[in-house]
Amino acid sequence: MNLEEQINADIKKAMLAKESGKLEALRAIKAALLLLKTSPEGTSEAIEIKTLQKMIKQRKETAELYINQQRKDLADTELAQATVIEAYLPKQMSEDEVKEEVQKVIQQVGAAGPGDFGKVMGIMSKQLAGKVDGKTISQVVKQMLSN
Repeated sequence: MNLEEQINADIKKAMLAKESGKLEALRAIKAALLLLKTSPEGTSEAIEIKTLQKMIKQRKETAELYINQQRKDLADTELAQATVIEAYLPKQMSEDEVKEEVQKVIQQVGAAGPGDFGKVMGIMSKQLAGKVDGKTISQVVKQMLSN
């Protein structure tokens, strides 16, 4: 079952269970997938994952803005939607697993210090796409190259 079929099935379940918050998030995912279908690049699993990650990031940033404006009710809605969307992403790697992968690439490339950040990040971004967000990768690479 591909992502679109899974979303459609879950929309039906959410409608029957009258879960309005979950339904709203699922409809947002469906809308994004429909937009991908009409885009020139088409759809692939990697593009779908990237789109879902972007949706999560947007919701978390929006929630942060709401929290800064003392609108906890709206922030909770955004965070709940982000949680629903995260369920459709592949299992995310832990920071320790990322450190192991970064260490392998540092040894492979022969990176010596912060000047080699670009080399390592280029490889890591491609290798861990969809498994970890770029911010986490960047932090780990900076930390390991500064030691």
